[in-house]
Amino acid sequence: MMTLQQFLREWNDGGERILVHTSGSTGAPKPLWVEKRRMEASARITCDFLGLHEGDTALLCMPLDYIAGKMMVVRSLVRGLRLLSVEPSSHPLANVQTKVDFAAMVPLQVWNSLQVETERERLRAIGNLIIGGGAIDDQLAAELRGFPNAVWSTYGMTETLSHIALRRLSGSGASEWYTPFEGVDVSLSPDGCLVIEAPQVCAERLVTNDLAELTLKPHTQQKMFRILGRRDNVVCTGGLKIQIEEAERLLRPHLRDAFLITKCRDKRLGEAMVLLTEGSVDDELRQLCHRVLPPHWAPRHYVHVARLPQTETGKPARAEAQRIASRACQN
Repeated sequence: MMTLQQFLREWNDGGERILVHTSGSTGAPKPLWVEKRRMEASARITCDFLGLHEGDTALLCMPLDYIAGKMMVVRSLVRGLRLLSVEPSSHPLANVQTKVDFAAMVPLQVWNSLQVETERERLRAIGNLIIGGGAIDDQLAAELRGFPNAVWSTYGMTETLSHIALRRLSGSGASEWYTPFEGVDVSLSPDGCLVIEAPQVCAERLVTNDLAELTLKPHTQQKMFRILGRRDNVVCTGGLKIQIEEAERLLRPHLRDAFLITKCRDKRLGEAMVLLTEGSVDDELRQLCHRVLPPHWAPRHYVHVARLPQTETGKPARAEAQRIASRACQN
């Protein structure tokens, strides 16, 4: 794991670019060279949007091997923030007693912090908390809605040098719609995927795999968008198209054990939906899926795994999940 000192040496080596790696949520992590000046531009945009000032305290609790951690350091350098660095863990606030003005976490870190009273209060006291790297389910969103300070969900990827849009999770402004930063334009491709044009942080027009919907912000006519799911996270089974994220959203309030929806090839249906679970596979689970999901959405296969596949940043490793399902369903 890269240390802060190693990153700072690389940042100050006089070169114009720096090497980052994609998270690997849909395949193997890929190397990507990015320009430092674009990282600085991204940092300024985020700091301006959140109203961060010189001397504010920023918490670094994410690995520096990936863009999210690197960008926390760059934001601190660009805006003159006081950087408080802790070892990345699932309980990042366990030993933090300093008041934090700005922090970035993944959903798992937020969820775990909510389970411990002292950590929960420290989380509530953060001035601006941004959450990225994974989906925020309805239960977590409900927990965060009553927070007194600003909590945001981020949208972005390594190619956009972290996020290019935020949506509010706390307070009266809580919304499922993302607001792009100034200088960022969004549109839809012919197949309904989000297209991003952010020249300050990404030299090329980026067509994502995220199915999206656009709307205009009342009174300002500013574009906003919401994400419906990934185009490659669709199960085409017997002529029916099922969005994996939607099936997971419907099941999540009813399943205690960790699970993922994926798919495998099926001679008759083309593709079949598969549920991977860390819990027991029994008739109760099958009946629950049939009861909760719309007609014909229930998984055709159920597979127990000791641990669900995840990337190093805590995202579901969708490609690996599909490989596990394919092997299990051949037997």
